[in-house]
Amino acid sequence: MNASLAERLRIETRALHTAAERSEFMRELLRGQMERTNYCALLRNLHAVYVVLEPALERHAQHPTIAPIFLPLLWRTQALEHDLYALHGAAWATELALLPAAIAYAGRLRDLAAAQPALLLSHAYVRYLGDLSGGQMLREIVAKSTTLDGAHAIAFYDFGDALASRELTRAFRDGLGAVPMNHRKARALVDEAKLAFELHQRLFDELATTCGLVTLRQP
Repeated sequence: MNASLAERLRIETRALHTAAERSEFMRELLRGQMERTNYCALLRNLHAVYVVLEPALERHAQHPTIAPIFLPLLWRTQALEHDLYALHGAAWATELALLPAAIAYAGRLRDLAAAQPALLLSHAYVRYLGDLSGGQMLREIVAKSTTLDGAHAIAFYDFGDALASRELTRAFRDGLGAVPMNHRKARALVDEAKLAFELHQRLFDELATTCGLVTLRQP
């Protein structure tokens, strides 16, 4: 029996997913030791991704690949703007720099929206299921971090209570199962999801370097 799209995405991107989670930048966040300026840099650069992804999904909401996973309750653009305003202030969009990796990621999404909208599903998969699966834990870390003082800046991770988060996760996974599929299409979606994780890794690496978190490795 052939694996479902959701299963193929999970299995074939597992190593890249793990590598992104273990990046120096994300480890700093998970330890609850990240400085506010560094965390704002993360949110600012993620905003550059969502502010392109979500209008693209809306534009192609009737596409047969996008329609089953079109769930505006998952959207994060406004939540990111809320948190950036709370942590940095009204001028966050002009005062916080966009990194080349985020610009490249946004460019990839624009290209897909123009020419290959079906592949936007892969980026929705990487972002939203990641937000849902790690959101509860990260919300607690950010809220309790003394370096962030982020108790009032956790909208990015707020999908409601645990039941609401589970229901959204189930709805997205059910949507994946409803996408019309063949081998060629599944291969393209998995390959694009792998690229999405690689783009995230580049962003995390650039953030780690820019924020001074990278340490010299022993030979």
